[in-house]
Amino acid sequence: MTARTIKALRWWMIGLIMLGAVINYLTRSTLGVAAPTVLADLNISEKEYGWITGAFQLGVMMQPLCGYVLDVIGLKTGFAIFATAWSLITMAHGLASNWPMLAGLRGLLGLAEGSANPAGMKAVSEWFPARERGHAGGFYNIGASFGSMLAPPLVAWAIISWNWRAAFVLTGVLGLVWVAMWLKFYQSPDKHKNLSETERDYIAAGQETHLSSDGAKPSIFKVLKQRNFWGIALPRFLADPTWGTLAFWVPLYLTSVRGFDLKQIAMFAWLPFVAADLGCMFGPTVATFLQKRGVSLINARRWAFTVGALMMTGMAFVGRVESPYAAIALLCLGGFAHQTLSVTVITLSSDLFKRNEVATVAGMAGTMGNLGVLIFSLLIGGLVATVGYDPFFIALGVLDLLGAVLLWTLVRDRPAPAPHAASPVSV
Repeated sequence: MTARTIKALRWWMIGLIMLGAVINYLTRSTLGVAAPTVLADLNISEKEYGWITGAFQLGVMMQPLCGYVLDVIGLKTGFAIFATAWSLITMAHGLASNWPMLAGLRGLLGLAEGSANPAGMKAVSEWFPARERGHAGGFYNIGASFGSMLAPPLVAWAIISWNWRAAFVLTGVLGLVWVAMWLKFYQSPDKHKNLSETERDYIAAGQETHLSSDGAKPSIFKVLKQRNFWGIALPRFLADPTWGTLAFWVPLYLTSVRGFDLKQIAMFAWLPFVAADLGCMFGPTVATFLQKRGVSLINARRWAFTVGALMMTGMAFVGRVESPYAAIALLCLGGFAHQTLSVTVITLSSDLFKRNEVATVAGMAGTMGNLGVLIFSLLIGGLVATVGYDPFFIALGVLDLLGAVLLWTLVRDRPAPAPHAASPVSV
């Protein structure tokens, strides 16, 4: 019996990936929201908390390993393994009794959760033609913002209803539920029984022939030699500290500097991530707008990044405004601007590298991004008690401008062989 085809199946598949990203960022953001309670309960200092967040960043810097595994054993099996691991490790957080134990668990969590970005970009490169990859990448990255947005009210509710340990168990169980959905519903385009021939042809016709997989295992050393890789990786190194700050440090900032209690954090700490959701789609929209006016794909992406970098300058004033609500508004602008440029530079890995290299490249660039978060987080943890948060917000406001310069300088906009013409069809 022939399987029933599903219209626009590629968008259902990226929706499933997006849901995985929601869970991924929900579990990683649980500690950030629970931090004021956890630090008080376990007698952990801000400096020790900096080491805890640093341990997560060290783990997530292993993204190249995750990407390589996904490229070699396949997206479906590989991502299921990593997602199961991060769900169980999240639940184990509830057993922590001191900061070294918590730091060890965070390191393991980072290792498992580092798979999300390479997995998302690999799915985008396999399921979407070039003209749709920007919006597909933006749609997938909404999961990161939504998961981080969901964390404050959900975790605060769990803490108020039970305790902080129960919050980690709850978010870990949600991860296991998603793994079951992933194993049941996901399949690659060449194997999916519900993919119509019309949509399969549409996807294939819109792929760049010079980026098709050559069947070889990806070479990390070959990637490292390419300036296009560094043109992606260095801007991510400068940009990603914004996301780490929003996820791990803003709840503490709102508590210690702005005087917010747990209920106020639940009310306001999620708002920057709502703005980030909008930014996920704004960046691709800017790039598409420019492409329709004759700007090349790569230059359109670079201009979208630059627009985001200019908006990021608003973050420099977070610590300068008197009203806590004005500070929240500026944090929202930062979330919007960051995702505008972040989605744009992440998507470039699928525009510049072969299909069998995308997950590896995305993972390696992610390592650079998380190295930036690690350094920035350790600096906050070590210096915030003496210099306050202001210098760090100012730094976030200017780092992406340097990232834009590097993106324009290093990435080569070489004309690519045109893909096979695709007729405008409704799929």
